Amino acid sequence: MKELKSPVDILKIVDRSNCRKCGEPTCLAFAAAVINGRRNLDECPVIPKEELAQYSIKGRRGADMERDQKQFLDLLKSRIQQTGLEQAASRIGASYANKKLTVPVCGKLVSVDGQGNLYSEIHLHMWLAVPLLSYILDCQGVPLSGQWVSFREFSKGMEWYGLFHKVCEESMRKVADSYPELFDDMMDLFGGRKAQDFHQSDIAVTLYPLPLVPVRICYWKPGDGMESSLNVFFDSTGEKNLPVESIYALAAGLARMFEKIAMRHGVVVS
Repeated sequence: MKELKSPVDILKIVDRSNCRKCGEPTCLAFAAAVINGRRNLDECPVIPKEELAQYSIKGRRGADMERDQKQFLDLLKSRIQQTGLEQAASRIGASYANKKLTVPVCGKLVSVDGQGNLYSEIHLHMWLAVPLLSYILDCQGVPLSGQWVSFREFSKGMEWYGLFHKVCEESMRKVADSYPELFDDMMDLFGGRKAQDFHQSDIAVTLYPLPLVPVRICYWKPGDGMESSLNVFFDSTGEKNLPVESIYALAAGLARMFEKIAMRHGVVVS
């Protein structure tokens, strides 16, 4: 039996026609969904049924993803070493002094030196460190439009949306359900601001994890037989100031931070 360990392995056995008969926009999106456990291999109409038995799926464990993030972080640090931080500071809404670039992250100042080392008054998890360095390197400095869009509206957003919804939006929703004080903590700890009457949500808070990549989190409380709902929105310029992959990592990092806040208050998120 052949073990399929990555989306690339799956792409080798499909026709890569992007027929969309499986419901995903591309074969790559389907392959990623299978590896992440969201879809089953037999949902691809192209693979002959008699061949399915010869394949097994190896899902990516948390340790594997953490290792990938560590490798990506090391790659970004090597790129930082070849980047002029002083020039980058003026482009991305940061300051530069004493050979360090300083940028506000979730309302707290974080500095980066020429070797890519991070200095902060808060603990920066790797899932936030990666988008921060990516922001320094790849941000185009496009001014905010004030127009809010969902993650799936970005150019590659649909390919990532299944994973984004599960890891980011659903995780945040469960925290909000279990810990109603979450949104007050967002404003106190991260300098969040309330957004009134946005999409008729019960609660809407805008955070600035990075100066040119604001995040708006909207929560609808359960009621009238309906479950709660939570959606995350970004300024329409988001993908010009941060690659979509790093926007996903940024939202995932926020979701993890919210879970930790709830745990510190003794809340078990189910």
